[in-house]
Amino acid sequence: MKYRWDNKYLHWGVTAFAVVAASMLFYYGIFHMGSLLDGINRIFTILAPIIYGAVIAYVLSSFVNFMEHKIILSYFNKKNIAFRKRGRKVIRWVCVLLAIILMFILIYALVMLLLPQLIQSVTSLVYNFPKYANATEEWLDTLIRKKGWKFNDKTMQVLNDASAQFQNYLTTNLLPQMQDMVKNFSAGVFDVVVFLKNFLIGSIVSIYILVDKEIFIARSKMIAYAVLPAKWTNVLIKATRFMDRSFSGFITGKLLDSAIIGVLCYIGITILGMPYTLLISVVIGVTNIIPFFGPYLGAIPSAFLILLVNPIQCLYFIIFILILQQFDGNVLGPKILGDSTGLSSFMVIVAILVGSGMFGIPGMIVGVPVCAVVYAMIWYFIKDALKKHDMPEDMNSYYGIDCIDHETKEIIHLQKKSEDITREQKRDMLVTKYKQNSVKYKGFLADKGTSLRKKSAELARDIKKEIKDIIETDSKRGE
Repeated sequence: MKYRWDNKYLHWGVTAFAVVAASMLFYYGIFHMGSLLDGINRIFTILAPIIYGAVIAYVLSSFVNFMEHKIILSYFNKKNIAFRKRGRKVIRWVCVLLAIILMFILIYALVMLLLPQLIQSVTSLVYNFPKYANATEEWLDTLIRKKGWKFNDKTMQVLNDASAQFQNYLTTNLLPQMQDMVKNFSAGVFDVVVFLKNFLIGSIVSIYILVDKEIFIARSKMIAYAVLPAKWTNVLIKATRFMDRSFSGFITGKLLDSAIIGVLCYIGITILGMPYTLLISVVIGVTNIIPFFGPYLGAIPSAFLILLVNPIQCLYFIIFILILQQFDGNVLGPKILGDSTGLSSFMVIVAILVGSGMFGIPGMIVGVPVCAVVYAMIWYFIKDALKKHDMPEDMNSYYGIDCIDHETKEIIHLQKKSEDITREQKRDMLVTKYKQNSVKYKGFLADKGTSLRKKSAELARDIKKEIKDIIETDSKRGE
């Protein structure tokens, strides 16, 4: 028996099956959330090298494109030397391998610069801890003598009880937990080994993704056009391109901005003669990748390290970091990034908090561009819906309005609170009204009678006159 896909009973059966399957999945997701999350986590664990490879390929893609098109091919084009497909393939392989090698050289250089400083800092902290404790004790003793404080028997009893409780905590709670701490340390070492394994395999995967990226993109488009209608596929491709622009622009700009801040921090604290210059500069530069909260996350442990050596220098360091971050936020950051996200400060904080709560440190880094993409897509659909309803898409048109007439689409402004509307907003509303009027009547004026055309022309003249009066009034006030 041959089934026809346009049979309505077959459509009903498929729809009923889909509804039942979705209901079962929803029930399983609600009452077996732990098992579902474990399954998703297992899938991500298996696909971790592929995900690492895709991320590495995406980060290195801009460098590979720059090397291939802006340097190598540009040089040979000036020499009037053309390459066939095989020659371009060789150039692509050279650029990809060069990018991977430079990435490993950069990682190796950072580790070799940072690791000795970190070991030296920890060793110095351990060896000098008794010295810091004695200095603190002497400072407290001197302070008590200068102030002439005297402790009565009750105060001494409280201090002795607190000391006894602290010693009891060390012997009964902390020492038994040392075994768990050793287990956690072993698990941390194992996680580092797994990460290195995934990173190495991901680097190999990224090579093949970068070499054949055009093939992957073309096949993805074929699948999208085969599965989805052409209209929605075009929307998907447009959204993907917007995501690529947002992510690549933000991540590339943020990496460059953080590198410059790290170098400036190194120069500044070297001039001020502070300790741990290289370690602190790397910490400040790396944490600066995290928007908004990053500078403070890096400055707090750095200030603590300097505080243990010299409290006065710690104060100078805090002042220097505040000045540096003001320079980054008001001068350097806008020059490099511009308004790449289009998000307000409130939305940036929300994106960082949600991203960090769901995915930790990586979520704090990518939370802002992801939120920017979602925000832009939501407003794209909102503006598309307004356009279908023949409503104004400009936000200035909605300042100080009472309602919009559902038949004529005319904006009705509030009469009682008209003084709250600024002149600039009123001018924008009049300009929008004039544009709407022009667009609205342009298409059908030729088919209507003279009275309607006359009425439209008179309305346009009135709006032009109102705009002209506002401009003349503003220019007289300026003089």
